[in-house]
Amino acid sequence: MLIAITREVSPSIRQCELTHMLRQEIDVELARSQHLQYEGVLRDLGCQVRRLSVEPNLPDSVFVEDTAIVLNELAIITRSGAASRREETRNVAEALKEYRTTFHMVSPGTLDGGDVLQIGKTLYVGITSRTNESGIQQLMEFVSPYEYKVEPVQVEGCLHLKSAVTLVREDTLLISRSWVDTKPFGSKEYIDIDPTEPFAANALLVSGELVYPTIFPKTLRRLKDKGISVRVVDVSELQKAEGAVTCCSLIFEEKWPDKTD
Repeated sequence: MLIAITREVSPSIRQCELTHMLRQEIDVELARSQHLQYEGVLRDLGCQVRRLSVEPNLPDSVFVEDTAIVLNELAIITRSGAASRREETRNVAEALKEYRTTFHMVSPGTLDGGDVLQIGKTLYVGITSRTNESGIQQLMEFVSPYEYKVEPVQVEGCLHLKSAVTLVREDTLLISRSWVDTKPFGSKEYIDIDPTEPFAANALLVSGELVYPTIFPKTLRRLKDKGISVRVVDVSELQKAEGAVTCCSLIFEEKWPDKTD
């Protein structure tokens, strides 16, 4: 069983953190409606959605991906590079205790979950304004007993690593080469975003199907032309808050061997 942890859109989302985007008016009710449809797609793909209670004073709290990294063997509670987001981890950590042994990052380390792309036993970690060397070093220490490899990746011009590159099929990456180099990822297949859609590299792979925003039709066509099965969702209001489809959930297997013996 796949668990998908989500959180309702905060009424204060208009005060969200923005780094690489200009502030636009966000329709909160439309954002909530879009988020509900997003959760519905996750259910259709076999996820048991566990929605956390709304956080009225935490504008970015719908973007739960940034609060934790959940692996088969453990969960790491992150410490965001945005100080305003650090309280978001509290309820997420409580929820994850039911499924995993949890570890917490500490100062001076910072790391956002959106900067971590897992491919097998390798964790590619973006070096960004939200994730620093101390955060990456702490991550290495947490995961090394479980034989994970951590590969730092330089990112330029966007918020997170997964703004620039995501896994869309086994050994196939959707990528914006203007924001990240292919070299750290080696000999994989690459699908380039359409250059007129600079924010189009974020996609969410769930149970072999791809969840992808409707707002990038040219890149969507490239994905379909490669034979990739795509479920489209409209998250246009959440994208105004510098969010994307990976940001709005933490998805992981419910059980892990040490919990089921």
